[in-house]
Amino acid sequence: MRARATTIAISGKGGTGKTMLSSLLVRYFSRYGSVFAIDADPDSNLPEALGVKIKKDVGAVREDILDIRADKVSPSMTKKDLFEMELLQIIEEGKAFDLLVMGRSEGAGCYCTINHILREVIDTKSKNYDTVIIDCEAGLEHLSRRTTRGADIMIVVTDATKKGILTARRVKELSLEVDIEFDRIVVIANKVTPETRHIMEELGRENGLDIIGYVPFDPLISQYDAMGRSLLELPEEAPSVSSAYEIFGRIRQEAEEKYRKRGG
Repeated sequence: MRARATTIAISGKGGTGKTMLSSLLVRYFSRYGSVFAIDADPDSNLPEALGVKIKKDVGAVREDILDIRADKVSPSMTKKDLFEMELLQIIEEGKAFDLLVMGRSEGAGCYCTINHILREVIDTKSKNYDTVIIDCEAGLEHLSRRTTRGADIMIVVTDATKKGILTARRVKELSLEVDIEFDRIVVIANKVTPETRHIMEELGRENGLDIIGYVPFDPLISQYDAMGRSLLELPEEAPSVSSAYEIFGRIRQEAEEKYRKRGG
């Protein structure tokens, strides 16, 4: 077990293939150690992509705890203790990875204390894994409020459009503004064709983006989505999978080198 997990956050606007790449990240890194996947996008799609049915998300637990009257809690147990216990119970544990789904906060009021407890629980729980993968919304506010205090790498996903590149630039700018430290911020261009790759390379340079890889358009993705099949079932020879794995391999190698330099 690592002294500190490698934390990978992934963001991108809807339609870019962020969830697809998140699921492939989980699949790839689970080969090399324990993985804790956190779906921090309110528009939650990661469980379906991973083929996991969740019973409850953090948002629902948060509301339940806030609704409990003080006299309904055992004198020997605080709301903090109850919240921590409930959080641990809703983590879906699997053979290859564990999954925690954040969900939405529908109620009004201040969540500061509970959000602080949540961050502490996730930070503590994350130490039990080799890799933590956080699928977060494009705006990053959700990540800033609810998850860990730092990430080794932020991956911003864009599709093969100028609008996607401009959105990726904005996400990169936002990631520098939130109260989270990223060692490195990179971009993966998804749904790329031979005709659009050189355009994406040029747009990336013009907008100061570190595009570390290109994943080709793959009709198998939409086919699997239409059939409701888990993206974990995609064949490794699929263009999207093989390209993504090559990129992830470089990310893993970089993380291993950093770990060795730390004296791990």
